[in-house]
Amino acid sequence: MRVGVLTGGGDCPGLNGVIRALVRRGTQEFGYDFVGFRDGWRGPLEGDTIPLDVAAVRGILPRGGTILGTSRTNPLKQAPGDGRSGLDRVKDNLAGLGVDVLVAIGGEDTLGVATALHAEGVPVVGVPKTIDNDLGATDYTFGFDTAVNIAMEAIDRLHTTAESHHRALIVEVMGRNAGWIALHAGMAGGANVILIPEKPFSIDKVCEYVESRFQTRYAPIVVVAEGARPVDEGVSLLDQRLDAFGHVRLGGIGQLLEGEIEKRTGKEARCTVLGHIQRGGTPTAFDRVLATRFGLQAIGAVRNGAFGMMMSLQGTQIVRVPLAEATREPKLVPPERYAEAEVFFG
Repeated sequence: MRVGVLTGGGDCPGLNGVIRALVRRGTQEFGYDFVGFRDGWRGPLEGDTIPLDVAAVRGILPRGGTILGTSRTNPLKQAPGDGRSGLDRVKDNLAGLGVDVLVAIGGEDTLGVATALHAEGVPVVGVPKTIDNDLGATDYTFGFDTAVNIAMEAIDRLHTTAESHHRALIVEVMGRNAGWIALHAGMAGGANVILIPEKPFSIDKVCEYVESRFQTRYAPIVVVAEGARPVDEGVSLLDQRLDAFGHVRLGGIGQLLEGEIEKRTGKEARCTVLGHIQRGGTPTAFDRVLATRFGLQAIGAVRNGAFGMMMSLQGTQIVRVPLAEATREPKLVPPERYAEAEVFFG
């Protein structure tokens, strides 16, 4: 058995843990041969590979990123120019390299391509990956815990600066459609305002709370997900550039809030954009363990011929769910979680 492995989409703490578990168990217990594809779907699209063996994965568990590289290449939109679709080109390259099964590690977009490939008859097994924690059919994804802890630490540090300078501080975190990072990091860090994509907010209401907070001896901390949007007329973000999967490249909501708070309250405000800091660096213990468990179960699914399935954490157990189910709709923060949080949602 020859198993191909790829990591697609944004990098994420824990990816190397999955690769390590796949290769170690697959090689030592089942005698499989492994090949890694470089840079997400670009690898199988262009036949760009690296060898994967036990020596190649030694010592990578604590490393962030991915030793295979990643990209947002989308084979469903590729036109090679030789009459073949991008998907057909991937299929031909897999066959030419003697790959019997492909393990795709990624989020909604990466697993969406994997689902299409499986529909074409290619044996595929999926492993969920996203720091946003917005993939359906799994309770948690690795990388999320690391991102929340990084954001929480930043909020902890910003409290003292906000109080020392009597400023409103805005912390922009990742979260395109789902506000899980903002919610968990904001609650853990004692933020005063949490703004998430699921609940459009009023800048006027945010400013009212900022002013009321300044009536105390404490300065306000506002945590905002990058995908959060104001309901105020005449206020918008102008960047409409799209990536290969048709997603708007987000960013700028923190700076917008900084300017609006200063203009409407007369109080000094500063924005900190955590950006890719949330993705980088060593994964937490939780993410290392979850990534390892996903990898072990994924190679077990390969062994059992359970193709077209994704590994899923449900409660404390790792189970298999259809890839199509995992990519059907995003997992958003439900309304009941707003009521649980003892914080102000704008």
